[in-house]
Amino acid sequence: MVRKEPTMMDERKKWLLKTIIEDYVESAEPVGSKVLTTRHKLDISPATVRNDMADLEEMGYLEKPHTSSGRVPSDKGYRAYIDNLIVLEPLPTEIETRIRKYLSDTMLEVRNLIEQAATLLAEQSNYISLVLTPRYGSSSLQQIKILQIEPGRALVVVVLSEGIIKDRVVRVPNLLSDKQLAELAQTIEQGLKGKKLDDITLVTVTAAADESSIPEPLLNQVLYEAYVSIKQAGHLDMYLQGMHQLLDHPEFHDVEKAQKFLATLNKEHLVAAYLDEWQTQSSAENSGIVENKTDDSDQEDRPAFMVRIGQEIALDGMEDCSFITTTYRVGGELSGQICVIGPRRMPYSRTISQINFINKTLTEELRERASVSD
Repeated sequence: MVRKEPTMMDERKKWLLKTIIEDYVESAEPVGSKVLTTRHKLDISPATVRNDMADLEEMGYLEKPHTSSGRVPSDKGYRAYIDNLIVLEPLPTEIETRIRKYLSDTMLEVRNLIEQAATLLAEQSNYISLVLTPRYGSSSLQQIKILQIEPGRALVVVVLSEGIIKDRVVRVPNLLSDKQLAELAQTIEQGLKGKKLDDITLVTVTAAADESSIPEPLLNQVLYEAYVSIKQAGHLDMYLQGMHQLLDHPEFHDVEKAQKFLATLNKEHLVAAYLDEWQTQSSAENSGIVENKTDDSDQEDRPAFMVRIGQEIALDGMEDCSFITTTYRVGGELSGQICVIGPRRMPYSRTISQINFINKTLTEELRERASVSD
């Protein structure tokens, strides 16, 4: 991404904008010229700072609240900060050690590990974390089990090539025994193992069970449930953590504003579709992407960060928020998304460092599990 220099901004104004944003993030109070001069021991007068701040306001990078003589960043100011002025710093070693330990539990299934990453990111950032799993349509079927829970109900367990395990409780005919269900699952598995989920249809599932001795009316009901379970295993899941934390921030003390925000966030399919579309669009246009320079891995292995701020977010009730997203990999070409949702007034450098390291550690763990399952 070629960075665009903020229009007509000399080095002093760039420094001033960066400092105002970082001071405002820390204090949640409008920043005034006198406070800036004193706090940072500037060798220029408050009047000079005040004139520069007025210029930044005229250029659209700062705004003046009605009730204060200080200034706060605008969406344009935050965008200039993200695109040109931010300095990304690595996490302290002790935090990295804690994250690695938290995500290295080999007893966790892949989906539990992904959910654990969402929990950890919410705790570390003190914001909302959202993790989308990949769409597993290009994954292949490795195993399928149909386990009777009780007469008339069974658990269908689907294992994918990346070691992903999905399960679903289904209704089955009361007349079928444990043995019949287990044998049917084995027959389906033998016929479909190694096939991509996108290529599996009800016809192929039925053909795989062609030799089954189960009477056809009973068989068809189970085959349909097995087919639905296999196809649903390819759908993405969304893990959301820390919703209550965002309400602790002053931007969301307004009840009406908070209700509007939560109403949108609770529409999980809408949010997931937006993030999915945003990732595709941003990757194609190289738009809103921030290069990751926080670790020493090869550039192609470093996921970039996509940041959207305030009015850039095309979701109702999100105009006071920022989204930071990046991608993680689950072996091969499959990738999911990790997202932090916070107020526009967030410590971007620290939050990006947190999401970066959790993403990196999660990808390493998932890659290791995928290699073991191969």
